[in-house]
Amino acid sequence: MTTVAVMGNSASATPGTPEPSALEHRPVLLHPLIDSLQPKPGQVAVDGTFGAGGMTAALLERVTPGGRVIAIDRDPAAVARGRARFAQAGAAVTLVAGNFADLDQIVHGMGLDAVDIVVLDLGISSLQLDDLARGFSFRFDSPLDMRMDPTGDSETAADIVNGWDEGGLASLLRDYGGERFARRIAAAIVRRRSVAPLHSTAELTELVAAAIPRRFWPKRIHPATRTFQALRIEVNQELKNLELGMQAVISILRPGGRLGVIAFHSLEDTLVKNSLHVAAKNCICPPQQPLCTCAHRASLHLPSRKAIKPDAAELADNPRARSAHLRIAEKL
Repeated sequence: MTTVAVMGNSASATPGTPEPSALEHRPVLLHPLIDSLQPKPGQVAVDGTFGAGGMTAALLERVTPGGRVIAIDRDPAAVARGRARFAQAGAAVTLVAGNFADLDQIVHGMGLDAVDIVVLDLGISSLQLDDLARGFSFRFDSPLDMRMDPTGDSETAADIVNGWDEGGLASLLRDYGGERFARRIAAAIVRRRSVAPLHSTAELTELVAAAIPRRFWPKRIHPATRTFQALRIEVNQELKNLELGMQAVISILRPGGRLGVIAFHSLEDTLVKNSLHVAAKNCICPPQQPLCTCAHRASLHLPSRKAIKPDAAELADNPRARSAHLRIAEKL
């Protein structure tokens, strides 16, 4: 969930810690998303990843009058900001503190059988990255937390780096981060914590950078990027929640309803692509099987099997958008 932030005229903003009220957030791939979903007055839309609220605002503008937006976020701080921002919208916007993996239960709990539009803007928002207290970014020295819901009792990044064995750490960094030097980093973490536990992002960032030979540092990203990504995915169970969320979204769309998902790394995009392609098939039996026995029937239509990517103009405005992939589906 990556946005581009444009500073307002707030004189109290401190460099590196932008105030949410002083920022205007423009979601990545907003225009192609809206063009593809075609929201109309009177429709019910769900923003499953509220974040800074840019997507909710764009949907609200197009489904009113007569329609509404249900906005969901795991981060209680995002929900609180959203309720303040959309206070004047009344019943047209409902903010829910929750997980989009439970999207079908949330919608049914509001007395709705189905919705017209669902949007998932995956990953982490710029506000979370820039929040020094959250530990998502290697740009600041922060506690190693990384929980999207810091009020929960789930593992923190510190729990993982200080508690998992070397093999588990290496597998995590390789599988979720695509880190070539996963074993070296895992070994360095275990050596370091035998002296003293790792508690801060600065400590971990320095350790990872030292574990990767300088000549192999990536050119376009910080050497700690993949390690931080892997830890964040594990801490928040992002792939498991995405798998559940895709099933929930498909089930809650009404016939003719549309889904838009924006992913920012290959693991997310592959999971989304596979979920959509399976739902768009009339048979999921093995190719070598002569007769269909699965009784599976397509529930989605895919306007295109290819993802929509940011154009040159958007990349110039927001380099963080470079890895974004948008996929669209329509309920049959």
